Amino acid sequence: MAVQERELGFIRAGPYGRRVHADLLALLSGLGLGLSLIVAIGAQNALVLRQGLHRRHVGTVVLVCVLSDVVLIAAGVAGAGAVVQGRPWLLDAVRIAGAVFLAVYGALAASRAVRPHALTPSDDAVPASVVPTLLTALALTWLNPHVYLDTVVLLGSIAQSHAGRQWWFAAGAALGSTAWFTVLGYGARWLRPLFARRHAWRVLDSAIAVVMLALAVSLLVATV
Repeated sequence: MAVQERELGFIRAGPYGRRVHADLLALLSGLGLGLSLIVAIGAQNALVLRQGLHRRHVGTVVLVCVLSDVVLIAAGVAGAGAVVQGRPWLLDAVRIAGAVFLAVYGALAASRAVRPHALTPSDDAVPASVVPTLLTALALTWLNPHVYLDTVVLLGSIAQSHAGRQWWFAAGAALGSTAWFTVLGYGARWLRPLFARRHAWRVLDSAIAVVMLALAVSLLVATV
């Protein structure tokens, strides 16, 4: 028994124990930062929430968002942030394209807020085509310049502070994105009783319209 306790103490205090502790710390740091950047009202989250409420192509949207974040996180940790920072014209082009897309998406949300609907069994009977949903998810992700600034530049830069453990940090951030989008997409079904009322949809679509249009204006102002 005494021998076992000495062995466990050596593992906790020895090089292996310190290495595991540092790896776990990097993983948790990435998880915390990833969640802090993604858990907010934004274009991606609004789309995932709407699809989850309608139960339409939830898996497709969640998968697109998760895989996109994983690619961007990996790019940031691998050093793509320096490339983005060194080419301001690239971010300006993405800003303008993103502003136009967000303005259109916000206008559509505003029109839905004017004429809201309630969830009924017929809403699930004829699902929207998967192709427009897929393209919308891709556009809301890759035409958003903030995703490059936050995920590629900021997260990638902070990952470098975990010397030798950058990919543990990246794994934590990817885990945060996966957990969040999965919970948001598949957990939205619990809100369906609330969204059986037109007023709830009016509030949601109004909030989405305000956020999208505000983001579009902020992006256009940033290019001036």
